[in-house]
Amino acid sequence: MDLIYGRNAVLEALRSGHNINKIFVQESAKPGGISEILALAKAKHLVVETLTLDKLDKLTEGARHQGVAAAVAPIEFATLADVFKKAAQRQEEPFLLILDELQDPQNVGALIRTADAAGVHGVLIPKRHSCPLNATVAKISAGAVEYMKVVQIGNISQTIEELQQKYNCWVVGADMDGTCYSETDLKGPIALVIGAEGKGLGRLVKERCDAVVSLPMKGGVNSLNASAAGAILMYEVVRQRG
Repeated sequence: MDLIYGRNAVLEALRSGHNINKIFVQESAKPGGISEILALAKAKHLVVETLTLDKLDKLTEGARHQGVAAAVAPIEFATLADVFKKAAQRQEEPFLLILDELQDPQNVGALIRTADAAGVHGVLIPKRHSCPLNATVAKISAGAVEYMKVVQIGNISQTIEELQQKYNCWVVGADMDGTCYSETDLKGPIALVIGAEGKGLGRLVKERCDAVVSLPMKGGVNSLNASAAGAILMYEVVRQRG
């Protein structure tokens, strides 16, 4: 059973039509905080099971569930074609985010949330050596994972080549030794590549990128975590597009 938990994550799953098998509610939870969840569950004829706090804690393995969880079907992954169709429907230049083997669900969830807010059309995640789209990712994304087109890809370098040759995308990687991001043209069809925690972009991935950008570091720490760096770069694309 795949679980999502937290009021925002469960509510957005209900609103988006995600395939939910059952809702779990803490017996002592205040009705006002979950009234919309209960109303939507009733409208969709979903089973709502009331659990004690101890049982809900055990079910969610001690996570901060805010008194509610849901058993859901695995996320339905999109294709690259779906992503570009979404951009065309919005009459916008394609805007993609590629996560290069990120392992931390906190970073992945935060990046998906920011991507949704910044108008990214799709997030590409490798099938191997990456964080799975689990309940923690859904929770941190505040439900954004339900709306974002997420594509599972094989080899990142090959996918970058396909984006460049088939879809005419400008692929920009984030790395410490790149050109200052504010001095780089980020308009037009673009795919941003964010490297893994600690090690950054893989060598082959970095070589495949059309450009590599960096963020100025003026303090004692010489790097930002993946979600912070990704957020800055995504909104630089938004800024340049006007």
